[in-house]
Amino acid sequence: QVHLVESGGGSAQAGGSLRLSCLASERALDSASMAWFRQAPGKKREGVAALDIDGIVAYSDSVKGRFTISKDSAKKTLYLQMNNLKPEDTAMYYCAAVWALNDGEDARTVIGGTLSMDYWGQGTQVTVSS
Repeated sequence: QVHLVESGGGSAQAGGSLRLSCLASERALDSASMAWFRQAPGKKREGVAALDIDGIVAYSDSVKGRFTISKDSAKKTLYLQMNNLKPEDTAMYYCAAVWALNDGEDARTVIGGTLSMDYWGQGTQVTVSS
């Protein structure tokens, strides 16, 4: 079973930066499409960024240009670099993985919320103050 463990969350001020990490077991980074989701209290879960197995990346409109998803396979770690943080970025951030995508599906499909992810981490809290 794949285990995903997030870290790097915490408090930041608006305009600041944080880097989230997701340590993935079972070589998931080489075999699965990966994504970051977030959820704030009272709001639905939102796809933030995704990196599919073909290397395609996708971002939600709200974070495009500010967040960057990447991976280091040697370290078995997925990253989310978050720059120019805004208070509305405050949420619990989750790392997730899905083993298979059908033809025509890619990272954009993953963050669109139409797919069921196979594995989820426990989450790491990000709080951004103004």
